[in-house]
Amino acid sequence: MLLPRTNIEQKLNKLRAKKFDVSSWKDQVNEIFRKEEENQGRILQNLNNSVDIGKNTFDFDSLETNKIYHIDQIKKICIDYRLRFLDSKYFKGKLPQSALLAIKNLERQHQTELKGFKIIAPSKLFKLENADDPLLFAPMGNDYFYLIHKWGNDLHPLRKNIMWFFKSFENLLFLTFIISVLLTFMVPDGLFSKHNDTTQLVMIFFFMFKSVAAVVLFYGFALGKNFNTSIWNSKYFNT
Repeated sequence: MLLPRTNIEQKLNKLRAKKFDVSSWKDQVNEIFRKEEENQGRILQNLNNSVDIGKNTFDFDSLETNKIYHIDQIKKICIDYRLRFLDSKYFKGKLPQSALLAIKNLERQHQTELKGFKIIAPSKLFKLENADDPLLFAPMGNDYFYLIHKWGNDLHPLRKNIMWFFKSFENLLFLTFIISVLLTFMVPDGLFSKHNDTTQLVMIFFFMFKSVAAVVLFYGFALGKNFNTSIWNSKYFNT
């Protein structure tokens, strides 16, 4: 025969003769885990100590254009839905592992270290200083921000409609007017006289309007509330 037969015993002896350095393999695995832990610790430190660095260095050819937002777009969303756009160091919610992984992948893809993180979220998710759907951003410069990751549940479908009344003083005044009108027509007939006429309805309306306005003013000043246009990027509680 042209080809010699295969001696299995010899093949096995050759494999047994090859020494497998287990200790070296373990050292390599431990080194990989150590680097991953250091990398994650660095990312968490940058998130917890975020500073306004102006911009990060991105490879623009690798960016997804549908994740780039201008500050005016972010401001409008925050005002419409009564959200805040603040440094990640003020965020008191728990950052999911998926967010850290998204940062790590983005840094690896663009060969850079990301800093200056920002988050869009409701006020209750921030540790605000005294005087439902987080979105994590990194600054790109020129008032543009890159969306890194989104987690949690979507906002309630009626949140924008409800928060419309708190966008400005005029909107709140309109809400006070509507509530006063409803309360006026809820007053039973004959409560103040046998027959309700226009004059009596107007008097009841003014009484209701002053009462509702007083409650709104007390609530606003007592709890330090303010309008959406004033709080969207404020780090203070009483704003």
